[in-house]
Amino acid sequence: MERIAVVGCGGAGKSTFARDLGERTGIPVIYLDRHYWKPGWVATAPAEWRALQSGLIAGGSWIIDGNYGGTFDVRFACADTVIVLALPRWLCFTRVLWRAVRNWGQDVRGRRMPRAR
Repeated sequence: MERIAVVGCGGAGKSTFARDLGERTGIPVIYLDRHYWKPGWVATAPAEWRALQSGLIAGGSWIIDGNYGGTFDVRFACADTVIVLALPRWLCFTRVLWRAVRNWGQDVRGRRMPRAR
């Protein structure tokens, strides 16, 4: 296992699992949300997003965390392992709600967003 894609519904624990796996294996972790969202929660254009992912996975070993179903083919073509976290909907929903409350007002990198004037 050198190129691992971790997928699952929101709140399934993809980022936590990927982080822990990266710490145990020494394989670098790529968090797709950190690359997809631009400042102000602006999404990356589809063609740019495909090209960006191709660049992210061009290196040696990696663990890549995130869904982005429209680009599974980009990641899965290079992955030697795909891990699907399939937890009950109620648990994922509860985790998503808790995360929204905990991170209210922050950007995807955990920084506080500036207030509108």
